[in-house]
Amino acid sequence: MTGSQEQLELIDVDAGLPVSRPPEGFAPVRHWELASTAQLRTLRHQLADEIGAGTGAARQDLEATPDKLVLIATELAANALTHALPPTTVALSRTDDQWMLDVADHDPESAPVYAGARITGAGGLGLHLARRLSLEVGWYETDMTKNIWATFPVE
Repeated sequence: MTGSQEQLELIDVDAGLPVSRPPEGFAPVRHWELASTAQLRTLRHQLADEIGAGTGAARQDLEATPDKLVLIATELAANALTHALPPTTVALSRTDDQWMLDVADHDPESAPVYAGARITGAGGLGLHLARRLSLEVGWYETDMTKNIWATFPVE
């Protein structure tokens, strides 16, 4: 497969993020307000503590829900902080068997852009990773925010 064929395949896979409200029935657990990317490290550690994941160097298993959830939260928050208007809000909610992340920025006028539609090497893999590593993912707008949500199984 040539590089251009691979790029077209990636664009096809990432053709769009569904516009949809998150599922109902999730109870709020915690939320974070972020003003800069310097706060991402704190978000990762506090989020891992909240969901009961160890944050030690030995833990890097992308098959495990906690690592997926922390990675996606970090990627989506970084995208929001880099490409939208602050503050960025990261909300964690839960049902008996699922976690939900909801990452909001204050730029409801712009739609999320998949990495597949960007120049190779330009970054922005957060949405692509969210689609690959979560159970469901979608986005919606409010009067003041653009929100991207993703669900994960509780392990």
